[in-house]
Amino acid sequence: MGKLFSAKSVLASAVFLLAASAAHADITTYTSQSSYLAAVGTTGVDTFDDLESTGYDGPLTRTAGGYGYTVSAAPNSGEIWGATDDFSDIWLTGGNRLDLVTFAPSAPLAGVGGFFFGSDLFGFSTPAAYLTLSATDSTGSTVSFTLNTPKFNSFVGFVSTGSLVSFSVTAGDQPGVWATVNDLHLSGPAAVTTPVPEPETYGMMLAGLGVLGFIARRKRQRA
Repeated sequence: MGKLFSAKSVLASAVFLLAASAAHADITTYTSQSSYLAAVGTTGVDTFDDLESTGYDGPLTRTAGGYGYTVSAAPNSGEIWGATDDFSDIWLTGGNRLDLVTFAPSAPLAGVGGFFFGSDLFGFSTPAAYLTLSATDSTGSTVSFTLNTPKFNSFVGFVSTGSLVSFSVTAGDQPGVWATVNDLHLSGPAAVTTPVPEPETYGMMLAGLGVLGFIARRKRQRA
């Protein structure tokens, strides 16, 4: 009975390892738009070009392609603003430079990203020392990334092997700098591929099956 229990334990451990490997989610940060797009599936982009260069009471409910989301700012103002250099290409920013601007998809996604930079009190682009971006998945795990000296074309994206549920950006306490985003990317998962277990996992499964087979043969011989 002890041998049978031991064999079952080996097999159960191997199955557990396979399940744990599949359940574990990793979040990868990309600073290249092309690399990000290669890692995800269908992507929708919100250009914000329908916004006026004015303030809106947040949170706002918006769409990026076929994906819905809300954007909010906290804890100081709560307003969401349209900002621009030329009144043609519109960006999105918060109403208070100290606020955290947070994007929450209406359904979990595989990837979120966009172009991030600084804007000033009047909504014009301005140099920033850094921006801090964070992504959180459905397990509660959060990954943060510091984008140093962001430019107008600085892209950052997060891709999860699980499901992303929120994404945020802040400029921290930089006088005269508001965290700003353009062309928000929301993405579904890439084509599904079957994960290949590590060799040692296969070894444990085979060992467990072998022991069970040996015990079954011993039982038949005794019968």
